[in-house]
Amino acid sequence: MEFEREFIVIGNTVQIRYYGIIIVLAMLVAASVAARLAKREGQDPDHVWGALTWAIIPAIIGARLWFVLFPSADVVAKGQDTAWMLQNFGNLQNGPLAIWSGGLGIYGAVLGGLLGAYLYFRRHRLPVGYWLDIAGVVLPLGQAIGRWANFVNRELYGTPTTLPWGILIDEQAKRVPPYTSPVDYPLPTTKFHPLFLYESLWNLIAFFVLLNIFQRRRSMNLRSGDIFLLYIMQYSAVRFLLEFIRAEVAYLPGTTINSSQTAAVVTFAVALVWFIIRRRNAPAPVEQPPSTPEKRAV
Repeated sequence: MEFEREFIVIGNTVQIRYYGIIIVLAMLVAASVAARLAKREGQDPDHVWGALTWAIIPAIIGARLWFVLFPSADVVAKGQDTAWMLQNFGNLQNGPLAIWSGGLGIYGAVLGGLLGAYLYFRRHRLPVGYWLDIAGVVLPLGQAIGRWANFVNRELYGTPTTLPWGILIDEQAKRVPPYTSPVDYPLPTTKFHPLFLYESLWNLIAFFVLLNIFQRRRSMNLRSGDIFLLYIMQYSAVRFLLEFIRAEVAYLPGTTINSSQTAAVVTFAVALVWFIIRRRNAPAPVEQPPSTPEKRAV
């Protein structure tokens, strides 16, 4: 067994990538906290794990599909645009299936995961808004952990900086234009904004804030689903701002419009309008689903 910077090599063929390990850890931690919240409120925590199993595959497909539809500018510069990926579907190095090489879009992951979880909630006749609120609390925690997978892959960094917490991207292959020149941007000395760290810290703060709101939601007269809308709005806002200093930018096809910022504006606007419309009605207590009796051993 050998340990490389990005993966563990077992024998001559098997590779276990730290990227995947961190993503799985992020999901397990977030789901564990969600199950704990549900149990505290007298709900069956098994529904958390059930919803997670329904959400994983759609989330992975959605995340990769988002990247395929909106590849970053440096990937497009290599000729690997959406058309190339669809034509090279079986390419296990850079094609659509190569999720182990990075390239997962958080917006696609959330949309896909939501679809899977929604189908689970409907199938089991659960109050969707209530369980989405729990998801809105723990998703930032999962994102805070998951962003360190970007650090392992040396991706999701920003423009050059002289700040003391800047990080080195000391492999030219990991650099994106226009920072690939070792003359203009020396490999051993040029530091970059650690965007993964900024987003991780923000999400960690968001988790504690949303957790506090969840615990006080009845006294705040919030409706079921409001906390999830707050999650959408806060993440869209910070993502929009961080994109201004991101090195690896993705554009809407055929334009110079940042696709992530566009998605952030749209999702923020939709969530805000929906939240305001709900506020126009008389505030109502959060819908509390009936408690689930504890399972007894037989």
